Amino acid sequence: MRNRPIPGSSGLVRAMRLFGDPVLHAPCEPVTDFGPSLAKLVEDMFATMYAANGVGLAANQIGVPLRVFVYDCPDDEDVRHLGHVVNPRLVVTDGVTVRGPEGCLSLPGVEAGTPRFDQAVVEGVTMDGEPVRVDGTGFFARCLQHECDHLEGGVYLDHVTGRRRARALRAIRRAPWSRP
Repeated sequence: MRNRPIPGSSGLVRAMRLFGDPVLHAPCEPVTDFGPSLAKLVEDMFATMYAANGVGLAANQIGVPLRVFVYDCPDDEDVRHLGHVVNPRLVVTDGVTVRGPEGCLSLPGVEAGTPRFDQAVVEGVTMDGEPVRVDGTGFFARCLQHECDHLEGGVYLDHVTGRRRARALRAIRRAPWSRP
């Protein structure tokens, strides 16, 4: 039996910002107001992520340039990781570098083999200002690195080179959602 509500169950689905939108390509600002508006943002982010069938979402992906991300992501052992981090800092990236398929809700339908470390640790706080440390391995480590990149104004394609990058950029140009 649950003792707390399902994340996103009272949130509103917000419009997703797509590749090329300036908010995705600029560093986000630290959160300083830990009031009800932050709780509402986190709730809306979960609702939006679930509606888009994602495993992670950064605030700038819905047009809010604040350092917040949410996740509901499995690791390579299929263990579910669920939560949010406010003012995250990627403090450890370690292990082997693995090139694996990576996509993004802000680049729908576009995927590219992207190199990521197999281990990642993020530190920050919760929406209540409580310290939080999130350790990830495998696919979940990829998710943590991906969301932290967003908050720095980056996208996964920044890590892709050569023919993989050219192929992804060509797919973006051809995508029906792509801006002229």
